[in-house]
Amino acid sequence: MQRRHTTLREKGRRQATRGPAYMFNEKGTSLTPEEERFLDSAEYGNIPVVRKMLEESKTLNFNCVDYMGQNALQLAVGNEHLEVTELLLKKENLARVGDALLLAISKGYVRIVEAILGHPAFAQGRRLALSPLEQELRDDDFYAYDEDGTRFSHDITPIILAAHCQEYEIVHILLRRGARIERPHDYFCKCAQCAERQRRDAFSHSRSRMNAYKGLASAAYLSLSSEDPVLTALELSNELARLANIETEFKNDYRKLSMQCKDFVVGVLDLCRDTEEVEAILNGDVNFQVWSDHHRPSLSRIKLAIKYEVKKFVAHPNCQQQLLTMWYENLSGLRQQSIAVKFLAVFGVSIGLPFLAIAYWIAPCSKLGRTLRSPFMKFVAHAVSFTIFLGLLVVNASDRFEGVKTLPNETFTDYPKQIFRVKTTQFSWTEMLIMKWVLGMIWSECKEIWAEGPREYALHLWNLLDFGMLSVFVASFTARFMAFLKASEAQLYVDRHVPHATLRNASLPPEVAYFTYARDKWWPSDPQIISEGLYAIAVVLSFSRIAYILPANESFGPLQISLGRTVKDIFKFMVIFIMVFVAFMIGMFNLYSYYRGAKYNPAFTTVEESFKTLFWSIFGLSEVISVVLKYDHKFIENIGYVLYGVYNVTMVVVLLNMLIAMINNSYQEIEEDADVEWKFARAKLWLSYFDEGRTLPAPFNLVPSPKSFYYLIMRIKMCLIKLCKSKAKSCENDLEMGMLNSKFRTRYQAGMKNSENLTANNTFSKPTRYQKIMKRLIKRYVLKAQVDRENDEVNEGELKEIKQDISSLRYELLEEKSQATGELADLIQQLSEKFGKNLNKDHRVNKGKDI
Repeated sequence: MQRRHTTLREKGRRQATRGPAYMFNEKGTSLTPEEERFLDSAEYGNIPVVRKMLEESKTLNFNCVDYMGQNALQLAVGNEHLEVTELLLKKENLARVGDALLLAISKGYVRIVEAILGHPAFAQGRRLALSPLEQELRDDDFYAYDEDGTRFSHDITPIILAAHCQEYEIVHILLRRGARIERPHDYFCKCAQCAERQRRDAFSHSRSRMNAYKGLASAAYLSLSSEDPVLTALELSNELARLANIETEFKNDYRKLSMQCKDFVVGVLDLCRDTEEVEAILNGDVNFQVWSDHHRPSLSRIKLAIKYEVKKFVAHPNCQQQLLTMWYENLSGLRQQSIAVKFLAVFGVSIGLPFLAIAYWIAPCSKLGRTLRSPFMKFVAHAVSFTIFLGLLVVNASDRFEGVKTLPNETFTDYPKQIFRVKTTQFSWTEMLIMKWVLGMIWSECKEIWAEGPREYALHLWNLLDFGMLSVFVASFTARFMAFLKASEAQLYVDRHVPHATLRNASLPPEVAYFTYARDKWWPSDPQIISEGLYAIAVVLSFSRIAYILPANESFGPLQISLGRTVKDIFKFMVIFIMVFVAFMIGMFNLYSYYRGAKYNPAFTTVEESFKTLFWSIFGLSEVISVVLKYDHKFIENIGYVLYGVYNVTMVVVLLNMLIAMINNSYQEIEEDADVEWKFARAKLWLSYFDEGRTLPAPFNLVPSPKSFYYLIMRIKMCLIKLCKSKAKSCENDLEMGMLNSKFRTRYQAGMKNSENLTANNTFSKPTRYQKIMKRLIKRYVLKAQVDRENDEVNEGELKEIKQDISSLRYELLEEKSQATGELADLIQQLSEKFGKNLNKDHRVNKGKDI
């Protein structure tokens, strides 16, 4: 019997093996008339003929294929003949059931899919987890493997195909049967399986990964397979965006899939109908998010969306409305006020900031303290504090607005024995205040690093700007302080060892006399000179930090975003710019380095002069005479003219215009979606003020409040509790080890097991509120997707299905007509026979009477 099945299977395979030439034949040459009629009946839905041939024919090969290599099951499924499919599925040793399933899934025939899944081949469920390529190794006819290949790629499983086709109902059916899409390994995975696939066929391996990710990123699979679809979609979108930068050959495909995941998240958020549902999506789990006077929602999903740059999700009205509500926490009345009222509130905070800080130190939990802890008030307080800091920087330089009174070659002192450098290195009152502000900002940055971690802190460019600004300030003040210490030591030496009333005729050691010199005689590496240079850089960085708060305003926010994008374009441009600049700089230097003193100006005679000449040539500030020689060396001079001309054409005409075009393109991209870009940037700014702590700005945060001592005591208490628990746990482990040979050990373990089972059952039987909300939202999403699909216009495929249904109905009506005709013929025959018997009987009776 087993040999007979193998023979039939091999026979079916031989018939399925057809080259491309057979595709254009009218019929397969190996088909008998009976098989041709059988395939035609299956294709056109002639149910009576198919049923009759399957039941009565002894020579029919129901696995025969037509000229396209399709058997009766595939033809019936492709034309949506459910009854014919059910008849064929009842036959044993039916081939290409897997192909029929994939075909039904691709066409969205749900009832046929259910019928095929009822086939005994799917009883174990293992078939759904294997791809056609893996099925081939099992040596069966579940999938067809002819020379032309199948309709689908060999790595496509039923669940992947259903996800690709966005068939929600079919995906649900397959998930209930245990089918899952296996997540591809990491791109840099070095396991044996990945190495073997990469060695065998790198392209097929990449395509199989792409097909798997297409299935994972489909809305149907995300909706029905994950307990937290929003989190899954966000993480998958980031993974796909990362793969787009790694597998550049599939960059566009991965970017489309990443955008597909982002659109899914936005679609789910768009279906929220109340605040609870919005909070569930934005926070992750509402069971543990208690929004009271002391706690705010974590907004973990928004933070993740900002990290992964899901801009449409963050800029969605539902999300923005929730953020705006939290932004004006404890200030609900201010939200509806006019701009003038808000400006007066900001002005009041500016005037009374020191008094508000004192009130917060005294009563942090009062109504005023809760008001100051609101994100809006924290933002205003920090903005006012930084504005005052910038004002101090301006005031510190105000005494030199009209020029200094002491020239670089002059000195001045308060008394004859005073050293000049002691006078210049002393810190003024404005500089002391600036130092306090810097210390306060350093403390604030340290708290932020402690809260977020160094890695997360370094990912934000504004944090790097703050770190650089504060580092330069610290370096500047440190150098200034070192100069002051050295000058003070020199002054101390003078006070002790110089008996004269003046330093004019005093003999001083060189290290002491240096501090009496005017500025023009200072060393280039003098700490005070270095301090002044670093201070200038720090001032520039401080004023550039104003751009951090610009996204709060709708008018200046898009401009700041455009500026940031422009800076990125400039950095990209600098790569080509530096390459061209260095090439011409070295070339011109090599050409004119031998003519030092033989030119009308020193251009190109040294590397420094070459750099200056070429750099300022970009702005039209270099002269053509820079390439002219005093000698009659026309060849060198002509080469100089050519190189200098090519440089100006390349840099000024080509590269600078290319930079302008890049900047214009970036601005247009932002302008086209300015609202989304601005709201995304504003949300990033808002979130930095939503976290607890850092209520008071610099320098008021340097003074610890009673709340800080309370938190410190609570943390010490928690550490002690954890320490006690760890000791109790170790004692419990010792007790359990002592119970190993005890008669109570079995009861103890049984009780613990029952407790765990009870907890697990309670958890399983009682879904959390977050799970209930997500279930509602996903149900709405699926229904909306199905309605949108049903509202599409009737296409050619649907018209074809209607024609096929009419064809099947015609065959059924013809069968019923033939059956009715046969029954009528039988009835007529019976009546004629009965009538004939009655005539014969009457004839015999009459004949008897005559006798």
